[in-house]
Amino acid sequence: MPASNPTLVETMVAAWNAGQAERVIDLAAQASDIDAQDENVLALLGIAQQHAGRHPDAVKTFGRLSRLRPDVSAYLNNLGVACRHAGDLEASEQAHLKARALAPRDAEVHYNLGLLYIQQRHWRQAREALLDAVALSPQFIDARLQAAHACHVCGDVEGEEAMLEGAADWPPQPAEQALVLASTLSVLGQLDTALKVLSQARLPAEPAAGPLQLRIAAQRVALYERNNLLQRAQQELQQLPLDKLDALPADADQARIDGWRAHAVVAMREGRCGDAATLYQRALNVARGDDETRAGTVFGLAAAYDRQARYRDAWKALEVAHALQMDTARMAAPELLSPHGQPLPMVARSVDANAHAKWRPLPGPSAQQSPVFVIGFPRSGTTLLEQMLDAHPDFRSMDERGYVYQLTERMQAAGQRYPGDLATLTESDAEQLRAVYWRLVRHVLPDLGQHRLVDKNPLNMLCLPMILRLFPEARIILCLRHPCDVLLSCSMQPFRSPAFMVLCSSLERLARGYSDAFEQCFGHLSVFAPNVLTWRYETVVDDFEGYVARLGDYLAVADASPFAGFAAHARARRFISTPSYARVTQPVSNSAVGRWKHYREWFEPVLPILQPWIERFGYTL
Repeated sequence: MPASNPTLVETMVAAWNAGQAERVIDLAAQASDIDAQDENVLALLGIAQQHAGRHPDAVKTFGRLSRLRPDVSAYLNNLGVACRHAGDLEASEQAHLKARALAPRDAEVHYNLGLLYIQQRHWRQAREALLDAVALSPQFIDARLQAAHACHVCGDVEGEEAMLEGAADWPPQPAEQALVLASTLSVLGQLDTALKVLSQARLPAEPAAGPLQLRIAAQRVALYERNNLLQRAQQELQQLPLDKLDALPADADQARIDGWRAHAVVAMREGRCGDAATLYQRALNVARGDDETRAGTVFGLAAAYDRQARYRDAWKALEVAHALQMDTARMAAPELLSPHGQPLPMVARSVDANAHAKWRPLPGPSAQQSPVFVIGFPRSGTTLLEQMLDAHPDFRSMDERGYVYQLTERMQAAGQRYPGDLATLTESDAEQLRAVYWRLVRHVLPDLGQHRLVDKNPLNMLCLPMILRLFPEARIILCLRHPCDVLLSCSMQPFRSPAFMVLCSSLERLARGYSDAFEQCFGHLSVFAPNVLTWRYETVVDDFEGYVARLGDYLAVADASPFAGFAAHARARRFISTPSYARVTQPVSNSAVGRWKHYREWFEPVLPILQPWIERFGYTL
């Protein structure tokens, strides 16, 4: 290879360091034929073309470099980035995979491969590549942020939290990334950190800064509303006058969409459902691309229609929303859509009476030293009960956590079968599993102290063998609600777990999942015969004071009156992770009882599946 022209290279480097990318490109264009083939010249040219947004030119330059030096991973990595920006995603993947083979410990290569997979919506591969990047470079902030986003889409809450550990101390982020980071932090209940991220967002120069400032204001509205800080949401909304949104240029659609959605969510909280529906529809008319945002908007539209008694329009909107979510689930967890896919795999893991008879006797903590487990199918009133318990000074709730599920995974990672090998656990094994559980709990409730823990996770109903092996004296409260109202409420929620996206994608699939879950749960209740309190949503609404007293008796509480203060307690608590976050700040009401009857024509085909449970629970059609 010809020797470098040091004068040309030095001049190009000086221009690059001065921020003059176009000057670097001009210098390369003026180079002699010999200098134009120089590796250093080509590398500087490619970087400058990339920076200047001349992506097709950068593809050609880095293509030449990677052919000249196929052993240099950096050239292949840059080629992959250039191809991705130029729209050739297949060529980008090929280049990044070659780069990864050459440099398997280069975090930048894994990171760029992860960004490509995000663009392709190959969420599982994106998550793996980005987690690999973080494992190689734990302080790689951009990789942590994008890994958290991929974990979010894949329903990996624990991974999401791990990636955002310490986010409050991260340096200011570019505005686009700050918006993604703040949204993710909001879902995890980290309001103060999310607001800090937005306040420090690095804005581009005008005119691009204006629309991003509006998007940041819209994000603040969403954060305040989600944390039941309605007055602050209304104040922030003043930064987003509708006429200002309407006047935005054609290339600022995302700012318009975010602004309209912010107005819509506040309108819904104020009972202006017609205004909300109009705003959601306007957002949908211009929304493109992001299935998660579009699905959330359509779910909002469906809720607005429902509140206006426009039930047919609401159901049509729900069908669109679920179709969009299925597109996300298809990319995040394709195995769930296979003929044998099971959104609730735990339903197949049961302990029958014969197997339970072989369990080795083990001591366990007393009821007072054990968590109170609140279980039941989602949307059965578990959040209401959780807030009642948390309002009492003797109890502490940790919001919805999958820690019991993590214990089953830990068993399997250690080579033990769940639930089969619960039978042969030693006292030491059980103590270790309990220690893991309490360590996870204290990570989110470091000041738990002597309070009794409330572990509210509806689908812990499928993990009763683990719960009762470790905490045989635990108090368990099973929440029931009319099965049809449960299914309707599930259908109207934008669940972010791919498994629940699939489960709720059709009433038939949801009805079968409901039936399977209760078949397994009631089988275990029969086998283990634990001390269970049945908590019926409709009866609680009709006889609230009676159920408060009953709850106090069941939990051996001297004064049950604090349970009744749940609404004020929920308002003060601010963040509540479930979709009931707004509802539980209000007194109990029967407004949601029998709501499914407005949608009866769509329920008719699945009533035979639900009929046995409707009768068993004492409900009627």
